[in-house]
Amino acid sequence: MSAKRTAHSARRSGAAPAAAELRERIMSATRELLDERRFDALSVADILTAAEVSRASFYFYFPSKQAVLGELVRAAVTQGQQAAQPWIDGQQDPAAALRAGVSDGARLWRANAGVLMAIVESWGSDEGLRALWLEQMDLFTEAAAVRIRSDPEALRQLGDVDVRAVAASLTWLGERLYYLAAAGVPPFDNEEVLIDVLTNAWTAMLYGRSAPER
Repeated sequence: MSAKRTAHSARRSGAAPAAAELRERIMSATRELLDERRFDALSVADILTAAEVSRASFYFYFPSKQAVLGELVRAAVTQGQQAAQPWIDGQQDPAAALRAGVSDGARLWRANAGVLMAIVESWGSDEGLRALWLEQMDLFTEAAAVRIRSDPEALRQLGDVDVRAVAASLTWLGERLYYLAAAGVPPFDNEEVLIDVLTNAWTAMLYGRSAPER
């Protein structure tokens, strides 16, 4: 249900919206607005109108529009960590698990395109968002580094190359290619191309072999 319909339902019932509902309306409205416009063109007033909440209500829950974006980004990153879990767990063939994770990552970015494009486009010019995004990306880097260090095949392939640097390079490569796909930039706007290229980058670097066929 959209933020606007939720607001209308609350008014019709005569009941004051619960605190959790107000917070969720603000977040949902922001997410929807980011599907239509850039974050730097989005104002708190726009969010108030879309969510149908008062300025006082907004600032009770969030100190700024950046704080709302931060919450939305953290939620998306949590989903991203779940997508990577098959490879992180090490219970499947690593190349097949990587393809599954990359595929789920592509779907995640498509579903959260407005939010994730907003953070990628904004973190370079906003100190708070920069700290947030570096922290979130470091979660993926650290998880990948731990997984690589536990994988004898990957360690043999890498030799003396710094494991954390490899993990960071692959993590940031994914961020950039997913962003280009979300922005509709060829050839990565073709999801099959995106998945093939990114999966092959990981499997070639870590295992010296091509990714499994789709």
